[in-house]
Amino acid sequence: MDARLIVMRHGESTWTQKSVNRFAGWVDVPLTARGRDQAGQAGRLLSEAGLSPDLIFTSLLSRAIWTADIVLDLIDRAWIPVERTWRLNERHYGAFQGETRPAMLERYGEEEFRAYRRSFDVRPPDIDLASPYFQGDDPRYAPTMQDHLDTFDPAGIRAECLKDLLIRLEPYWRARIAPALRNGATVLVVTHGSVVRALIKELEGVGDQDIASINVPTGVPMVYEFGTDVRGELRVKGEGRYLDPQAATKGMQETADLGRGAKG
Repeated sequence: MDARLIVMRHGESTWTQKSVNRFAGWVDVPLTARGRDQAGQAGRLLSEAGLSPDLIFTSLLSRAIWTADIVLDLIDRAWIPVERTWRLNERHYGAFQGETRPAMLERYGEEEFRAYRRSFDVRPPDIDLASPYFQGDDPRYAPTMQDHLDTFDPAGIRAECLKDLLIRLEPYWRARIAPALRNGATVLVVTHGSVVRALIKELEGVGDQDIASINVPTGVPMVYEFGTDVRGELRVKGEGRYLDPQAATKGMQETADLGRGAKG
């Protein structure tokens, strides 16, 4: 049975503007006007491609939720089932959250900064429990909101590397997203750059070293085609394809520039 996964990073947020260039992670920051326009364009791309999601998954962060709402409104699918989960949140950037990339680049130097930002298995320093950007008291991560797929307590996470993100994402993929794909659904996932990178790594078999060079644009949908084998196991059919390759290429460059500490 054939199925499709549409995955996209949220539209530009106030902290991913190059004039601000702050690490957001689990901090809840809104979309910019440009980000809302990107979400609208994503909806138009889905409509032009004839892609009609059957259900949608988002993170618990507003920039992903608002992006998803704009997309669904444009394609007249606001009525489809929606699931939100902390497991689709951006990577927790630890002590980097709320700090600018240029400041962190200057503090740690290029090699250590790049390792904290992009390596597969190196976590940034833990966020201070007293930081206004620590999520410990956020009701989104209260015990009553947990999914009980494993023993993770999202309220206690203080920093993550991409490997950590994959570990916390995998149970949700197995329990919620993969079954929908096995049933032939068209699934839309609106999430964050690191989560998209994690999915690219797993679905396309990208190596631990090579994933560091993968950049994800804001607001451009990517489509994966799936089938099932004779045993009913889910199989991806090749690499993902961006619905607007030109916009994706431009957005990847913008993301790369942010990581070099570029400011407008």
